[in-house]
Amino acid sequence: MSREPWWEWDAPRERWLLTERDCNGWPRSLLLEVCARIVFPTVLVLSVYLLFAGHNNSGGGFTGGLVAGLAFVLRYLAGGKVELSAVVRVRPPVVIGTGLSIAVITALVPALFGLPVLTTAVWPLGPVKIVTSLFLDVGVYLLIVGVVVDLLGTLGVSLEEDR
Repeated sequence: MSREPWWEWDAPRERWLLTERDCNGWPRSLLLEVCARIVFPTVLVLSVYLLFAGHNNSGGGFTGGLVAGLAFVLRYLAGGKVELSAVVRVRPPVVIGTGLSIAVITALVPALFGLPVLTTAVWPLGPVKIVTSLFLDVGVYLLIVGVVVDLLGTLGVSLEEDR
């Protein structure tokens, strides 16, 4: 057991609480960073809800992707490029390419069966009905999230360097 003075017992020991300065020496807000960390998963869950609810209600892949992108923007505003790179482990061009591939394949598969492009099929799975347009929405979702994160990585980092 270490012998520390009593006034250091509650001092933060984890890196994410030591937010007085970022890696460039700019002051950061502890309140904004903690709130962003709390709100981030909730906003991502909301974006996934919008993705799945978009077939029958308001929402869809584009709306869900924009909401998820706003969650990443909030994390970037709270912690800069260090915070963004801690959250995003996959390179944005890979996410963009995956989303675009899923959307294009979903759009063109009906043409292989002699149907018009973007024809929707319904697969009943018990009480749940899965429509093929959901895969198009997932592709658009990934595409939008990848574009927003890529823009944050390229434009945001260049703005930080100009300071």
